[in-house]
Amino acid sequence: MPFFKELRRRSKASFQKTPAHSVEEVSGTSSSTIDTSSHSSITPPSSIRPTLSSPSLPALSESNGSTASTPVAPPQRPGPSVINSQRNSVIGSSASSINGIYRTQVPSSPYAPRIVSVSDNSWVNQKVLLVYGQIGDPRQHPLDGTVTVYHHQDNFPSVGWPVTASHFKVLVHLVPGPNRLRFDFVSPKLSTGSTHPAIHSAWICINYLPLVNTPPLQLVVLLGKDSEGTYDAVPERVEREGNGLDMAIRKYRMAAYLWQAFTGEQMFRNNFGRRCFRFEEEWQSGTLSRRDLTQAQMRNEAKIHVVRTDKTVAELRDLNIAQQNDKAEKKDELFAIAKEAVRKHFQPQPGQKQYVSVLLLDSHWDTTSQMITGHAALGSGDDDIKMAIFGSHCLQSYPSCLEDVVDAFSDCTRTDTAHVANDCGEAGSNWESANLGIGAHLHEVGHLFGCPHQESGVMLRDYVTLNRTFLTREPFSTRTKTQGLKVCLPNDECSWHRLDALRFRFHPSFRLPSDPYPNSDDSVQVWPVESGKILFTASSGIAFMELHAEGEDFCHNFIEYLNTESSPNGLPKQVTVTESELRQRLFGTEKEKKKKIRVVVFSGAMGSYTVEDISQLKSKTSRVKLPKGQSGYKSGRLGHSAMEGSEPEQLLLEGAFVHHKLLTSIKVYHGLALDGLEFFYADKTSQLFGKRGGKPDGDEFTLDVRRGEILLGFYVRAGLWIDGIEILTSLGRKSGVYGNAVGGSGHTLIPPLGYKIAGIAGSCASWVDGFSLIIQH
Repeated sequence: MPFFKELRRRSKASFQKTPAHSVEEVSGTSSSTIDTSSHSSITPPSSIRPTLSSPSLPALSESNGSTASTPVAPPQRPGPSVINSQRNSVIGSSASSINGIYRTQVPSSPYAPRIVSVSDNSWVNQKVLLVYGQIGDPRQHPLDGTVTVYHHQDNFPSVGWPVTASHFKVLVHLVPGPNRLRFDFVSPKLSTGSTHPAIHSAWICINYLPLVNTPPLQLVVLLGKDSEGTYDAVPERVEREGNGLDMAIRKYRMAAYLWQAFTGEQMFRNNFGRRCFRFEEEWQSGTLSRRDLTQAQMRNEAKIHVVRTDKTVAELRDLNIAQQNDKAEKKDELFAIAKEAVRKHFQPQPGQKQYVSVLLLDSHWDTTSQMITGHAALGSGDDDIKMAIFGSHCLQSYPSCLEDVVDAFSDCTRTDTAHVANDCGEAGSNWESANLGIGAHLHEVGHLFGCPHQESGVMLRDYVTLNRTFLTREPFSTRTKTQGLKVCLPNDECSWHRLDALRFRFHPSFRLPSDPYPNSDDSVQVWPVESGKILFTASSGIAFMELHAEGEDFCHNFIEYLNTESSPNGLPKQVTVTESELRQRLFGTEKEKKKKIRVVVFSGAMGSYTVEDISQLKSKTSRVKLPKGQSGYKSGRLGHSAMEGSEPEQLLLEGAFVHHKLLTSIKVYHGLALDGLEFFYADKTSQLFGKRGGKPDGDEFTLDVRRGEILLGFYVRAGLWIDGIEILTSLGRKSGVYGNAVGGSGHTLIPPLGYKIAGIAGSCASWVDGFSLIIQH
């Protein structure tokens, strides 16, 4: 027995010595810090914070010299077991291996880089990651110097990044799996008098999981059928790097990875995890490092599709000149030509969606007309091809690899309008031209993903400060005619508006593996009921609600519905509002009753329902008089009720009011649209809504009355009219769609909690062209 006691004592002690690793997880749902309150600011406070491996130094803000209060970042998935991030100082070490033979023996250095924006052992889903960090205490001993990033097992060339007043920003290239990275800081101010500089090092592990199960953002370079494949550039740059198709592809690819790094960081700051769109990648000659070209290094990088239109360069130029005329009738014709070329290239099948960003390579600066020909800046999230297009007139100023990023956003060389355009007067220098081209194209990509113009951020024109995302010091600006910021901190950067981030959060291209599988029904239904209440329901949950005051160009107020525990995806399936509450939010008083309020409600599958005037959505206009003095309420109408000869129709189901009337079956009359519905009862009587047209004798769906099965609601396919309908029952059975199963869009009509079906209202012409439920308590 003493032997076993001793063994148990030693075993317990050995377990207590096991180190606990501090890990983080990217959650598929947003942080609990987000509530259902109305927001009027563009972005919530930044989630940037110190890593858990350096608790002794707070996150510092040089702008106010105080510790910023920031929300807690979402937990991130546990990664492989690794040694925690370490910060060491080495004299005269070039350390070709990043595995760090000095790290366990050398004492920690106060000047070792401290990573602020991402925690050790985090998981990310993008190849190029934006990292922000600090050296020491920027408030007390600001230092300039260089941080060099050495990659996991030397699988990517090291890249140096400037340190300004102890702040640094780097772009890190990642490979799938764990990436053990070393950050080396060198500064002339910390010289020891030795011939070798003092190197202060820190290590961090980032786990990269590429996503392959989300729709990618396709990258296309579009040319005229006779194009030579060149873009505008000054002679000196043409001589130095060329201006052919190969260089255009490299610059476009680098710009796309900048979009991704920027967006991933912005989503993280909005507490949505490091979610971002992905690119279709292929095994090819690497271009993200300059040294890859000299060493013929192959890598898996974003694929650029080269597509030619059936138009000549001259036709595209003449078309564009005509479009820029204020009296032109077809201002979007260049967009239509590009879409047709993209459709022929990708050949999407019916129901498939493609997200495509197009670079118009044949955009050229015409010095005679002082116009950019062959250029259009447009983006659209409609149709099956969701596309953004932008010209190549700023392309010469883009970086072509990671080593060029700092130089590209720091180049103050004035724009030579004898060769290249100064677009809108906002591209007066090379770095401002890079800002405008990369940022404005990203703005159109925002439209592609469903974002409208916003009050601020990328979807306004804040992309003119996109450079601040990647630099710690800003050059002189010809646009503002002022010297740029001495130190660019995260709060100074361009951003996506919070409403953009909300749209991205539920977009299929931004899904994380931990997200619940999206609901195929994206519809939202509205139910005006008693006491001025308005109910909104959605089978995929209600995500957020925009409130637009009359006369305002942008949305300034909105309500979020995130992190509701009652729903598996964190969204409530039903919310209740009143007109007085919404007016109170918008105007601070209920007295502003003359101004209209437009409400747009978004579901968790990014469908939406728009109420043009909330004051018109009252129970008085939707109320239906029921038997025995009861009141019923109509749901929002599906279909336009606009066909020739359309007549309103209303049917109150007798089984809802007469106890002995038992509904036994429903017969659906249909062809390629819904002609009518007939409800049959156990007493051999029936009621008809619409007409007995279409398929002879229709299709009958029988209810299992012995098991107490009753009608629960309908799934309706509707557009201009009612294309098809499916019966839903209380036992979870579905009849299948009768009529056109792919016509219009899908809508689930199930009464809100506390209500039941009392009847059907709508309209009918040659077939049913309007449909809504009548509900009662």
